Amino acid sequence: MRTAELTAYPSRAATSFPQGGTRLLVYVVYDRRGEVEDYVPYALKDLRRFCDRILVISNGPLTPEGRRTLEEVSDEVLERENSGFDIWGYKHGIDHVGDAIGEFDEVILANDTWFGPVRPFDPVFERMDKQELHFWGMTDHLRVEPNPFTHVGYLAYHLQSYWLVARKELVASTEWIDYWANLPVMNSYSDAVVHHEAVFTERFTSFGFVGEVAFPTITDKIENHAVLYAEQLLDAGCPTLKRRPFFQWPPYLDRLAVVGKWTLDAAARYGYPMPILMQDLARNVEPRTLNADAALLEVIPEHDRTYDESAPMRTLAVAHIHYPELATAMLDGLDRLPSEYDLIVTTSDEDRAAQLEAVLAERSSRGSIDVRVVGSNDGRDQSAFLIACREELLSGEYELVLKIHSKKTPQDAFNPGRLFARQQFENLLPSAGYVANVVALFQREPGLGLAYPPMVHIGYGTMGHAWWDNRPRFVELANELGIRVPVDQLSPLAPFGSMYFARPEALRLLLEHEWSYEDFGGSEAYKDGGLAHVLERMPSYAAGELGYHTRTIATPAYLARSYTALEYNHDQMSSTMMDTTMQQIERMRAAGDFGDGRLEDFAYMYARMNNPQLEPRLRAAFARVAPWRRRLGRLRPSRILRRILPASGNKGA
Repeated sequence: MRTAELTAYPSRAATSFPQGGTRLLVYVVYDRRGEVEDYVPYALKDLRRFCDRILVISNGPLTPEGRRTLEEVSDEVLERENSGFDIWGYKHGIDHVGDAIGEFDEVILANDTWFGPVRPFDPVFERMDKQELHFWGMTDHLRVEPNPFTHVGYLAYHLQSYWLVARKELVASTEWIDYWANLPVMNSYSDAVVHHEAVFTERFTSFGFVGEVAFPTITDKIENHAVLYAEQLLDAGCPTLKRRPFFQWPPYLDRLAVVGKWTLDAAARYGYPMPILMQDLARNVEPRTLNADAALLEVIPEHDRTYDESAPMRTLAVAHIHYPELATAMLDGLDRLPSEYDLIVTTSDEDRAAQLEAVLAERSSRGSIDVRVVGSNDGRDQSAFLIACREELLSGEYELVLKIHSKKTPQDAFNPGRLFARQQFENLLPSAGYVANVVALFQREPGLGLAYPPMVHIGYGTMGHAWWDNRPRFVELANELGIRVPVDQLSPLAPFGSMYFARPEALRLLLEHEWSYEDFGGSEAYKDGGLAHVLERMPSYAAGELGYHTRTIATPAYLARSYTALEYNHDQMSSTMMDTTMQQIERMRAAGDFGDGRLEDFAYMYARMNNPQLEPRLRAAFARVAPWRRRLGRLRPSRILRRILPASGNKGA
C-alpha cells in the first residue's frame, strides 16, 4: 500500500488471517422506499460463505417485505434514523455488537453502493488472508492537494470506505475504540469523506498499524478509480462494481472518456446477472441520465435477425386513427410484426369507424380485430389507450403492446410536422427485419419495459426544453401514482410522439389508475401542462418504478441524419466557449437564463457568476428605470450602469 504521509509510531506486529478464523460483516443499506433491491441479497448470499455473522444496518425504516428479504440473508437486521451516512451506520453496528466484537478475527465494514460479486470473492480473500496486516480495503484513492472539499491542506491517500476490513488486533486497540467513540457528526457527503474516509487510513497507519489495498490504483492520475476505471478493475479480478458510474453526471464521464456501456458489457461477460443490475438502476437513476451513462440507445439493423421464431410474444397493437387516410400506411407497418397480433383500432366517431372497417375488410387478418369509437376524443391517443383499451392491457393476455396513432401535427409547419411523423414511424416500423429485431430485444431482456425513438430535435426546440410547462404537474401526478423514480431536471426520457413498444406489465401503474375522459379537460387542454402532455412524458418513469428499463431505438439511416445535425449544432454552440462540454455546461448553468440578450439580461448573468448578492439590486434598479428604458438604450452600457446603481453598488462587482 502507498504509505500515509504521517508515521508517528513504529510499525506494530501484524498477523495473517488464522486458519478457520471467524468474520463479522457489518453491512449498511439505505433505500428511500424502505425496500431492498435484488442486488443486495445477491451479494449477501455469497458473502455468507466467508462470514460467520452478518449484521445489516438500515439507515431508515424498512417495509415489512424489505425486512423479510434482509432477514433471510443475515443474522440480524437493525433500523436506525437516516443520519451520518454509512459511516454512522457502521458505528451503530459496532456499538450494537459491543464487547462480542472481540470474538471475531476480522470485521468487514461494507455498504450497498456496489454490485457484486462480479468476479469471485474467493481469490481476493485467499490473497488478503495470507498477508500480515491490521486492515485492508478493496480499492484506494490517491492523495489530492489541495483538498477538493475544504480547498486547503490535502486529502490524504486512503482506502475507500465502501469496503474496509479490520483484523482483531486493530479492533481490540484503544485507538480503534477511541476513534469510533469520538466519531464527528456528518451532515453531508463531504463531511463523510473529510471526517472519515480520508482520515481513517492515515490515522491508523500513523499509529503504526499496517494497512493494504486489494486492488491498488492503476494509474498515477488523481481520480476515483473505483468509478472511472471500473472496467479495468473487473478485468483485474475485483469482485465489486461501484454503482456510481451509472448515475454520474454524463458530461463528467464524457470529459474523462468513461464509457459505461463497456463496463456493463464487462459485468455481463463475467457472468453478473444483468436483470438485477438493470432493475436497480431503472428504479433509482434518472431515466435520461441512465440512457446516456449506460448507452441504452440501440441502433437496430434491418437484417441479421436475432428474433427467436420459436418463442413468439403474444402481441397487441393499439392504433388510434383520427385520420382514416393514414390507415393503410399504418396497417402496412403493423403487418411487419414478426408474428400474429391482435389489433384494436380506436377512433373518434362512427363515420371514421365505418371508413376504417372498410379498409380493414380489404386486408387479411393476422389476429382478432376490434374497431372502437371512444367515448370522447379529449386526450386523443392517450385517453383512447388508457381508457378504451384498459381491460385488454391489464388482462395478462399479452406480453407486448405496440402503441401508434395517426400523426399529422397540423399545429406545426409542414416540414417539421412531416419530419416528426417520419421520425416516429421510420424508427418503429420501417421493415420486417427491423421490427423483428426490436421484438428480439424484449425476448432477450426480461427487464426491458419500453422501446421508442430518440427525442426529436430537427425542426423542434426540444433540446433542453422538453419538459416545457409539464414538469410541475408531472411531479404531482408521479407522487399520486406512487412513482418514486428520480425525475430528470432538464428534459425527460419520454416517447415524444407517444408511440412505443412496451410490456403491458411495465405500464401497470398508469393502467391501474381509473382515468376518465373528463380528466383530460376538454380538447383545449391538449397543450403543455394538460394531462395528455404530462402523460406523454410518464411511461419510462412508471416502468422504472416497477424495475423495467427503457431503450431508445433508431435505424442507421435516422442516426446518420440525427447525429450529423447534432454534431454540427454542438460545434456551432461550442465555438465561443471553453473546450470541454462539461466546462461549457457548468459555465452556462452559472450564468443562468440568457433572457432576450438585453443589457439587463447580461447584467443579471454577470451578477450571478461574480457577485450573486448584486442581482436583486440590479433587478430593482432596472424596474425603477423601466419607463425611461428607450432613452437609456441610446446610452453606452457603462453610463447606464453608473446611472442605475448607487455609488456603493459597484464595489462588489
